[in-house]
Formats: sequence, C-alpha cells, structure tokens
Amino acid sequence: MPAQTAIAQPSTAALPDHPTACLALADGTIFYGHGFGATGETTAELCFNTAMSGYQEIMTDPSYAGQIVTFTFPHIGNTGTTAEDDETGDPVAAGMVVKWMPTQSSNWRAEQELSDWLNARGRIAIGGIDTRRLTRAIRQQGAPHVALAHDPEGKFDIEALVAKARGFSGLEGLDLAKDVTCAQSYRWDEMRWAWPEGYSRQTAAKHKVVAVDYGAKRNILRCLASAGCDVMVLPATATFEDVVSHNPDGVFLSNGPGDPAATGEYAVPMIQQLMKETDLPIFGICLGHQMLALALGATTIKMNHGHHGANHPVKENETGKVEITSMNHGFAVDAQSLPDGVEETHVSLFDGSNCGIRVTGKPIFSVQQHPEASPGPQDSFYLFERFAASMA
Repeated sequence: MPAQTAIAQPSTAALPDHPTACLALADGTIFYGHGFGATGETTAELCFNTAMSGYQEIMTDPSYAGQIVTFTFPHIGNTGTTAEDDETGDPVAAGMVVKWMPTQSSNWRAEQELSDWLNARGRIAIGGIDTRRLTRAIRQQGAPHVALAHDPEGKFDIEALVAKARGFSGLEGLDLAKDVTCAQSYRWDEMRWAWPEGYSRQTAAKHKVVAVDYGAKRNILRCLASAGCDVMVLPATATFEDVVSHNPDGVFLSNGPGDPAATGEYAVPMIQQLMKETDLPIFGICLGHQMLALALGATTIKMNHGHHGANHPVKENETGKVEITSMNHGFAVDAQSLPDGVEETHVSLFDGSNCGIRVTGKPIFSVQQHPEASPGPQDSFYLFERFAASMA
C-alpha cells in the first residue's frame, strides 16, 4: 500500500458522547461514532459511494466483497429494507459508514429496520462520522485499509485496530469471484420489477443465454430476462465445455469483486476459447468487461479510489451521447493496452478512463458501468437490447 500522509486526529471535544464504534485507518487516523447493526470487528478496504438511494442494493452487491462503504448521502436507512431489494442472498460489503444514525423507516415497502437487517446478517455499521472529511481523505490518498469496530460498552484497543488495518492484504492479487459465485448452475427467468405486479416471469424467451457468475447482481439477470433471454447461470469457474454444453445463443460475463488479473487466471482461457471456437455473441459488465479485455490481450490497473455511485457521466464515442450511469469498480481496463481490432466504445467524463470496448466486426462487447441501474439511472438499458439483437 502506498505511503499516506497522516490526517490530524479528531480532538476530544469533537468526539460523540459515549462512542460505541470506531473506524481505524492504516495511517493511524481514528474516527469515533455510534455503532449499529452487528457488534465485533472487521477489516477491509474503504471506499465511498455517492448514490442518493439504493443502500440495500449497494450492501448486497457482490462487487463490494472486501470493502466497507462510506455513504456520502446522509439519509441512509430512512426507507428501511425489503427482501425484494437484495441483489444477492446476504450483504457482501463488510460494513457501512454513515453521517447520521438511521431514523425510523418510513416507506410502504419496508419490512425491517436497517439496523436490525444489518445485525441479522452480521454486518457492522458506524454513524455520526464526518463523511465529507473521510471522503476527501479517500480521494486524496487512495482507498485506505481500515478496521471497523462496534462495542456497546465503547471499549477499543486502538493500537490493535490500527495494526489490523495495516495488516489487511488489500484487494490487489485477490480472486474474490470464487467467494461470491454460485455453488452450482441454475436457471433464471424473473424479470424487472414493474407496477403493480412486481416481479413477473419470462415465459416467451427468444434467446438462450449462459451467464457466467463472477458475482452477478439479481437485477442484471432480471434485465437479461426482460430483454427476452432464457438465462442459465454458471459458476465463475465454468469451463468452455460447461458453457457450450447448454447450446447458448449468447454468453454473458457478469460483474464481480476483486482483482481482475487474479480471476482471469481461470476465466480468461475459457473466454479466449469461446472467441476462437465459436461465433457466439458475448456481452460483459464490470468485472465481465475486464475479463473480456484481458482475454483480448489488454491489461487492467488499480484505480486510486475507483468509481462508486449512480451519477457517473459516460460518453459513447460512436454517437457522442452522454449517459448518466451507475458505477462500482476499483480496477479499470488500461485503454492504452487495447490491441488492434478492439475499439474503445465508452469513456468516463470524470477521468477519461475506459468504460467500454468491442471487437471490430464481431458481436462481442462490454461496458464498465452497470446498465441494470440498481441503484441508478436507466440510460444504458439499451445495451441489454443490443445484446438480444446480436443473437436474433
């Protein structure tokens, strides 16, 4: 981890009365606050997310494995939680950092309070934190390694927590897709939520799709079903033979956590064989985008603090159209490494980083953003329709 400039520690006067939680950064900075959710300790990489809604979808997004999320929007928890909004079975993010403690929820869909939901799922959260100060630190110094502790009695071994933060291995070199992928294959036919029916089933699918699960969000699978696809989900370690045995019309590469180079050790050979021995359309999102890029000969890089939010402007190069997108990634494809025959289709207007590629003359493409918009805008949903059209 690169050296960091220490931030002045908060004065005693700034501490909350009877703090019951603390966040220890690897540089020795300590933030005190009030804990909610589960008690205990956890270590992870700290990132921030700027979305104004969708905290439950964010916490259950498998792409957040190994990370604690700082929410820059202060009103977290005010709509409660509902099982319908889970993107996977249980929260995957290691913890939550918020400005204000959650108030009693007020929403007709709410089934459980956020604090109770977190506690039941073993996830620690801390409130009363100056999230603006913390976010500035992350932007300036990069995503830090941290330890988060919640003790109702307020007893903390600060030296031990800082040592645990410094001892965290970080995400570089980690293959986390194996930790969050499905244990066995399954079929998916649930479509996007719509009023007043809620979730309905796809009964007239036109295309058979194999989705390789590196940490797939449920709403991505729903979007595929809504685009007319009969989806068979396979584990991240699926082989070429596993994929073609289902006789698909197309292959989807899902989002997921961790270092793409590590996951690519087993995912890239499968994708390369697919491109070499078949003419199947291939569509990738997020980690799937990075897997496709690696399979084509490009490289990936670790970003300073990544992109996490629901307001990221992305430009489509061919049309000049600017889409407001949902993002969640700490690694990126190095556009300078794209080989001949691979076009850059989308770029971030925040920092110019790569957000999309396609193979010239073939129905093979991918994007870094999350077009399923859970949470976030729906500007990029056309990509699912484009994938379906490529299989028609």
